[in-house]
Amino acid sequence: MTRPVIVWLRRDLRLADQPAFAAAAKAGPVIPVYVLDDETPKHRKMGGASRWWLHHSLASLATDLEKIGSRLILKRGVAAEVLAKLAKQTNAAAIHCLRHYEPWWRNAERALKGQLSEGCALECHHGNYLMPPGSVTTGSGQPYKIYTPFWRALAQHMPPPEPVPAPKRLDAPQSWPESDTLSDWDLLPTKPDWAKGFAEEWTPGEAGAAERLKAFHARALHYEACRNLPSVEGTSRLSPHLHFGEISPATVWHATMEAGGSVETFLKELVWRDYAQNVILQYPDYAKANARDGFDKFPWRDPSDPDVAADIRAWQQGRTGYPLVDAGMRQLWATGWMHNRVRMVTASFLIKHLLVDWREGEKWFWDTLVDADYGSNATNWQWTSGTGVDSNMFVRIMAPLTQSEKFDAAGYIRQWVPELAGLSDKAIHDPEAAGKYVKGYPKKLIGHKEARERALAAHGKIKA
Repeated sequence: MTRPVIVWLRRDLRLADQPAFAAAAKAGPVIPVYVLDDETPKHRKMGGASRWWLHHSLASLATDLEKIGSRLILKRGVAAEVLAKLAKQTNAAAIHCLRHYEPWWRNAERALKGQLSEGCALECHHGNYLMPPGSVTTGSGQPYKIYTPFWRALAQHMPPPEPVPAPKRLDAPQSWPESDTLSDWDLLPTKPDWAKGFAEEWTPGEAGAAERLKAFHARALHYEACRNLPSVEGTSRLSPHLHFGEISPATVWHATMEAGGSVETFLKELVWRDYAQNVILQYPDYAKANARDGFDKFPWRDPSDPDVAADIRAWQQGRTGYPLVDAGMRQLWATGWMHNRVRMVTASFLIKHLLVDWREGEKWFWDTLVDADYGSNATNWQWTSGTGVDSNMFVRIMAPLTQSEKFDAAGYIRQWVPELAGLSDKAIHDPEAAGKYVKGYPKKLIGHKEARERALAAHGKIKA
């Protein structure tokens, strides 16, 4: 019998347009394997919200594999060691995978290649991004650091190749290796179950991703007009499906590129995912190191100070006294996701109003977002803080009260801050200024003018 091949799964939990599965299906019997590896990423192991999503995504993929004559093997441990051992046990001819660009996965790929026995090859394929990160370069062959020229260069290669259909059948090996049981991994919260609202919002898995794309298709042409309105379903909400690889970016591109209207704005957002991966390829420590080293001396408030710690907790819990900020942080806790415009507002508030190091926010989002992507999360936080290679200027301080009114967030605030639901559209953005003191709703942690002056003064110290 032909020797089996292993498909190593990570953030690529799909069958359609999945090059590792496509190549493996042609090579012989296929053993799909997911390794829960909390040791290789170290402090970057998946946060609680991502683990909830992972549980349901793996369950969905296991069902899809059974329909085509296969099964999903679950293992736990250091990925390189587990896979090398499994390859030897099964006499696998090769391990196929999609290449990943987080620094720990690049290390794991190198380690695995060095541990495989002779006669078993590691075959890494491209497929999680529109183009392989690092392949879009300047005329001198250097990687791009700024998004806009990166977009222009990558757009010259679009559209991407047509998506490849899922295999109709995968040949099974002569015998299956042992597998863990998904429920034994305890990926779901129980004491307490803080993810009750997640299931109302999301359907993880390839079928859920397809339904989300279908729902967005009719709205894609209005993306520019609606994407900044929190009270309107204007965004695609595809980010967690893309993050876990339940749908390929090529599939999304081909499904939307002819939508007309302002769909190009959406496609640019899709390219931002590629840009973020190019950034972490150049700066592997981007989630913990300022790209602009001048900010290394920035006088952030000390999180160990009880007053600062209390401010951070208020931000996390959505009790800052700024309704739009509070709505966003409560939406995040309840659903594992937050509207993109509101992500910028809440991030800016932590950094510039509360004068808290952006890395504190990045860590919170890493734990609470179902789409917590290393590249995108770090790139977005460094953009907002002004510390990134391509970023907003620190002195451009987002005004959450103005943002709330400008982007008509009244309905959004009523949904997520129900104690303010009885206020008028005019008063709900800033109850204090309107003289509306609602029982149970906190006063502002700091006034906008005071916060702005404090932030500019702090920035002035590193400019002196």
